[in-house]
Amino acid sequence: MSKRLRLLSFALYDSAETVLGALVFSTLYPLYITEHLDTKVYSALYGFSFFLSFLLALQLGRVADSRGLRKRFFIFFSLGVPLMGLVLHLTFEVPTVNFLFYLLLALVHQQALVFYNSLLKSFDARGVASGLGVAVGYVGSAVALLFLAPRVELPQAFIWVSLIFFLLSLPSLLTLKEPQERQQVRLKELLKDRRFLFLMGSILMLMELAHTLIAMMGVYLREVYALDKQEIYRVIGLSALGGVLGGAFFGLLTDRMSAERLFPFGFFLWAGFVVLLYFTPESMLLPLGLLAGLCLSHLWTTSRVLLLEKFTEGDVSVRFSFYSLSERVASTVGLMVWSFFLLVTGGQYRLSALLMLVFPLLGLVLYLLSDRRFKVKGF
Repeated sequence: MSKRLRLLSFALYDSAETVLGALVFSTLYPLYITEHLDTKVYSALYGFSFFLSFLLALQLGRVADSRGLRKRFFIFFSLGVPLMGLVLHLTFEVPTVNFLFYLLLALVHQQALVFYNSLLKSFDARGVASGLGVAVGYVGSAVALLFLAPRVELPQAFIWVSLIFFLLSLPSLLTLKEPQERQQVRLKELLKDRRFLFLMGSILMLMELAHTLIAMMGVYLREVYALDKQEIYRVIGLSALGGVLGGAFFGLLTDRMSAERLFPFGFFLWAGFVVLLYFTPESMLLPLGLLAGLCLSHLWTTSRVLLLEKFTEGDVSVRFSFYSLSERVASTVGLMVWSFFLLVTGGQYRLSALLMLVFPLLGLVLYLLSDRRFKVKGF
């Protein structure tokens, strides 16, 4: 099987996942279900589904890692995503039942992502595969939001998204390979691995900042610079372009330098962005948007390769269960801290954003604790 075909297949799946996330999880479904269900109930149950997904992924990951079933689980759950989309279409007129199937869709989707990331281990050029996935994923997200979102509504959107997801994921179902390594995993031993937990903590700090940026950038641009919607879209559009360019660039650089050497650069990259966000005049917002995309693509490209380089042998699926959980709960703490900073600064958006430096700084500390080259007493 052509290596280029496998790389393209891996990237197309990333695009399928972002189309699903952009249209269903982030926009159309929350707007629909919160008309029938209290927002607090929706948020609580949706968040709880991620915790259940994590517990399930740990158990399934143990089985997959010990028996070499990662590819089979990946196929099973990936096919389950469009199937659940069809069920959501059929149950649309009964919101309570529909919401239960939506939670099941979220659970199935999370399992598919865990095993999708674990298959990255089968690539020789893991940086290129990861970076290409990020780049194509940004393209998929942009296309979904610019061209599909204004034209589709629920419940028909369930059909369209299910079809798009199936078509974009099919090449990966057919071409990706099962990693050769197998390993019996003991969760108690994994949870005692402090260096792994510190690494996940350092990645989570950047994820918190990244997701807070995604959630609040539009509000920040409106409040600080008084931009209208079209101007905000231009800045965010440049960030998407930065994500595409950054995915390709950092993917190649990861394979040349190793993720272990390139990932720590992200702490300084994000710190630099936060500082520039404080000082940047309105005339320089477009370049800043491009830099935001580069920061995001660096994080998504290097972090999953880093996990493979530093820790995983045959326990790749179990380790990526923790990664998937971190990725999905990210922004919870970030948004709370952002709100606290706004409170204590009296609503000063620039200063509150600058104080978010705490995340890359704390992330760097946790990363150093996870690095065996740094001897820290007690760890």
